[in-house]
Amino acid sequence: MRKFSVLNREEDISAAVEKHYDLIVVGGGVTGAGIALDASSRGLATLLLEKKDFASGTSSKSTKLIHGGLRYLKQFEIGLVRETGTERAIVHHLAPHLVHPEKMLLPIVENGTFGKWSASIAISVYDYLAGVKPEDRKVGLTTEELLEEEPLVKAKGLNGGMMYSEYRTDDARLTMALVKAAVRHGADAYNHCALSDFLYQDGKVVGVRCIDHVQDREIEFKATHVVSAAGPWVDQIRALDGSTGGKSLHLTKGVHIVVPHKRLPINHAVYFDAFDGRMMFAIPRGRVTYVGTSDTTYAEDLDRVLCTRADAEYIIGAINNYFDVPGLGLEDVISSWAGLRPLIHEDGKSPSELSRKDEIFEAPSGLISIAGGKLTGYRKMAQRIVDLVISRRAPSNSSKCQTASLSLQEPTYPDYAAVTQHIESLAKEMKSTGLEHYHAWYLVTTYGRDADLIWSQVSEGHGAENMRSLLLEAELEHCLASESIYYPQDFLNRRTGALYFDIELVNQFQNQVTTRLGQAFDWSSSELDRILEATIQETKDCLAFLNE
Repeated sequence: MRKFSVLNREEDISAAVEKHYDLIVVGGGVTGAGIALDASSRGLATLLLEKKDFASGTSSKSTKLIHGGLRYLKQFEIGLVRETGTERAIVHHLAPHLVHPEKMLLPIVENGTFGKWSASIAISVYDYLAGVKPEDRKVGLTTEELLEEEPLVKAKGLNGGMMYSEYRTDDARLTMALVKAAVRHGADAYNHCALSDFLYQDGKVVGVRCIDHVQDREIEFKATHVVSAAGPWVDQIRALDGSTGGKSLHLTKGVHIVVPHKRLPINHAVYFDAFDGRMMFAIPRGRVTYVGTSDTTYAEDLDRVLCTRADAEYIIGAINNYFDVPGLGLEDVISSWAGLRPLIHEDGKSPSELSRKDEIFEAPSGLISIAGGKLTGYRKMAQRIVDLVISRRAPSNSSKCQTASLSLQEPTYPDYAAVTQHIESLAKEMKSTGLEHYHAWYLVTTYGRDADLIWSQVSEGHGAENMRSLLLEAELEHCLASESIYYPQDFLNRRTGALYFDIELVNQFQNQVTTRLGQAFDWSSSELDRILEATIQETKDCLAFLNE
């Protein structure tokens, strides 16, 4: 199989412009990547285009949960909860190294969103709709039992709680796994390739015109069908096509902050009430705990969405209101992210009341757009789009969706126990080098089976700090050869997660990473300076609120 690398860009795109695709997908987030995999696995000649990096929009800035959305039961979104609840186990099976079982703790407090009986009934319905196995279904906890599980929860007003099953993921890595799986099934996929216009014939869309930011040139691709899965940018693309009639998007901003786990050392993911009645998540992940999300209407720059001081103070206030962590303040925040939810506008509804259902728009030009939905529902959203595309074909192709059984990595793991065994065996190998168990956990839960390939490229070093540098170099070479990185933040954010979960690593090695990529892509000294400056700025943006 050809290497999925920007190093092959010129040759690959020269071949692509000569093709006629069945389907072009605009938008390289989880929805677009899911569509590309579904379409290519059904035999459609498919091209996926992303204007920045894969998962650089909403799909790297979610709460990073594969869940059905318990609170949507209160909005009577039964169909949505059933569909996404069922999808959790499917996605866990498809990528067990990326989708981790997570026990979620729901404390019950006086005058909270959920009372004891309403929580018990809601989670029972949730478990039923999602087809949760008996051993994983909810467990009721007394106040004493809950505090034993999670001592940091404030006891005042506490009235027991519930423990139930969810799944945690790395959204950007899940998106990358989908893109790579689509490429394995014959799709072409290019990041840093921005749509500038559509190509038309007799009033119908027959292709796209793009700016390839890697080669700094305009190119055209031709196709029978074009789908926009551009998330928050869907309305902009519909406007480019002149097809903005009907429903429109309502963008809301969701913010998460990251603190060292030692400052919020919770044992489980906790679903809790903020002081204003909104529900929030606090989720431990390796050496950190992240907390969110806010939910506010957004109408500013779609390409630079930041956590503001007010956002951070809101989340810190919610933490201090619910957990016994004296002195937690803005100075404890080590990183943050802010993303946009492309929801469907409904008059008179607040951001938190808007439906998370997806919506498909069909334009007179033939352009198909999809927006809304949840990370967990990406596969079913993709299936609906590809079914629609196939229904337009003459003669119709009757191939059915196969993605419920297509593993996202080859070779994959038979089950989650094999993932944990891989972590433990790798940790034993690393122990003599001075690296910690954390590094084995990180490598396997980031790269899956490719962790062994990366580790095999790490030469012997002296001391843990030097070994971490060598490990990073091996990761960088792997991603350069196999994961279509071009800019430093493609690697330091979307491929490794370091920008959010290990920002000190970014500060320490961003110069080194930029220099290596400059060598690979023959950047001039002025290009190198410009790209390094942009990299440093993106890192600073994670804590920009401290300077407001």
